[in-house]
Amino acid sequence: MKTVLITGVSRGLGYALAEAYLAKGWAVYGLSRQTPHHLIDRGLKFVAADFQQAEPLGRALNTLIPHDRSLDLVILNAAKLGEIKDMVQVSLQDLRHTMEINVWANKVLLDELLSAQRSVGQVIGISSGASINGHRGWNGYSLSKASLNMLIALYADEFPNTHFTALAPGLIDTAMQDYLTQLPVDPRYEPLERLKSAKGTELMPSPAQCAKRLISLFPKLLQLSSGAYRDIRQLTLPE
Repeated sequence: MKTVLITGVSRGLGYALAEAYLAKGWAVYGLSRQTPHHLIDRGLKFVAADFQQAEPLGRALNTLIPHDRSLDLVILNAAKLGEIKDMVQVSLQDLRHTMEINVWANKVLLDELLSAQRSVGQVIGISSGASINGHRGWNGYSLSKASLNMLIALYADEFPNTHFTALAPGLIDTAMQDYLTQLPVDPRYEPLERLKSAKGTELMPSPAQCAKRLISLFPKLLQLSSGAYRDIRQLTLPE
């Protein structure tokens, strides 16, 4: 039986990925702050964890997964968006909070997962186009996702037997997009208009639709170099 660990399984893409892998007969492990009771009823192995405090995550992970349990796939999906506002309006406390969830929590998990007792085949860090485009207003989210890209690259150099990818999955119709598309139009934050136009169209698929596409894509990423940032909208795979 193949095994996968997914963070942020209580809603959105993480929930959809967990549901899809359970349907495929995988052993699915999940971490999130809220409890996805429906997935647990279907066989999800779950421990609640607060990603706002990175250091205790190692204990939560070891409670969930035995030290000698190997994993075929790890999907680092849990993340915080934060408010859309100018950088000068964002406090250091808020930026540190975003980095704790989007970067340092993943470092703690990777350190535990890649210990000598465990074998991990593939790691996917869910990134974003915001990690490279630097649009005004996306402040802490852009900073943290750019840092996640580099975190993935650094671990790839240190652990050549595990394949790493920082993957931007494109637009997904989740609670994050509900928040973004309900914001008033503001010429300072140009991407908002594009997101509003994409909402409810094929340009912004549901989490279930996106999960289906990603599950078929993940094995193909193994053909590409480890540690790179990839955007699903620009991805070219070798034939």
